[in-house]
Amino acid sequence: MDHSWMYGKCNTHEYMLGVENFIKYAEENKSKNGEEFLVCPCYDCKNLRKFRSSEQVRNHLICRGFKEDYNRWIRHGESVIPSNRIDNDQENDDDNDEKNVDNEENEENDRIDELMRDIQGDDSEMPPIFESFSIDSEKSLYPGCSKFTKLFAVLKLYNLKAMNRWSDKNFTQLLDLLKDMFPNDNELPISTYECGASRYKRKNVAYRCEDNKSPPAKVLWYLPVIPRFKRLFANKNDAKNLQWHAKGRKEDGKLRHPADSPQWRYINRMFPEFGNENRNLRLGLCTDGMNPHGNMSSQHSTWPVLLVAYNLPRLCMKHNYIMLSLLISGPKQPGNDIDVYLSPLVEDLKMLWEESVMVFDAYSQTNFTLRAMLFCTINDFPEYALFVKMKQVIFG
Repeated sequence: MDHSWMYGKCNTHEYMLGVENFIKYAEENKSKNGEEFLVCPCYDCKNLRKFRSSEQVRNHLICRGFKEDYNRWIRHGESVIPSNRIDNDQENDDDNDEKNVDNEENEENDRIDELMRDIQGDDSEMPPIFESFSIDSEKSLYPGCSKFTKLFAVLKLYNLKAMNRWSDKNFTQLLDLLKDMFPNDNELPISTYECGASRYKRKNVAYRCEDNKSPPAKVLWYLPVIPRFKRLFANKNDAKNLQWHAKGRKEDGKLRHPADSPQWRYINRMFPEFGNENRNLRLGLCTDGMNPHGNMSSQHSTWPVLLVAYNLPRLCMKHNYIMLSLLISGPKQPGNDIDVYLSPLVEDLKMLWEESVMVFDAYSQTNFTLRAMLFCTINDFPEYALFVKMKQVIFG
């Protein structure tokens, strides 16, 4: 398809007609794939945003023009590699074989687009991993290469690795050789994992093939806390109890609950905006090693990370309201790497403190912006040294 009109002046009749043809082509592809959004290839969006309305995409293209070097519309229905098919009256047996190979290549290209669409999902913003795939899908393997993009070449190589059960060592040697054989400035990776170690156990065999039977080297279970806080406020009784510290607590100067502590009042003075909203959460965090197997001779150590909401009355110590947020599997304690395992929880806590989250309160039947803070951590003395680093990670 001729796209020479794309980078001319945006106020010409040819460009306007070309944009209309593009929108029509993209709409047909969207309908064929059952999608709800249309990716915008304008100069500013760069195929990184998508919209429900094709009119918005049309306005972007007319006002801003197309992104650079988008000569093949791979995000809107065109295949990565152009098809070189011949007329039916010239076909023979050899040509049929060649045509079948060409069809297989186009099917693989379509699967690349499908993979990229599945990763992006229905959000209007592009996650980092999808952005990387999108860039690689449009980047030539080396200057002047019209047959392979970086993404397509890497997928083909990994497909060979998987089918032939090549080890990491052998595959890296192949990449090194191809890197030297290709022209300079090629985009081929130089190792199996350029940015990190293997995610799978090697079972004490050097460079063992990572097949489906190889277990992961380490597993971290994270149960997101924000949806669970929303669920608490969605229950009328729980939503009422979460304001107990301000509307139901007996205040006679005696210390019965963390809400009676000087620290609670100090936080209200230091952060008045936070303290003025009774529904903002004050959380306690606790973690320690345990042996889930009931075998005292085993040194296996699994670490659950628990959260409690001190807004609640005595209910905060009931097992129904103690939240398991992380489970760090054994067999050894996390040690100095505790900050790595805490990362997903810390990110959510930072979001709740710095940005807040919109939540529905079933008791007052209103929406409000929820914030939360880590009120305290709980540990025994043997684990105190580990908690020092944990507090540094959480409190910065």
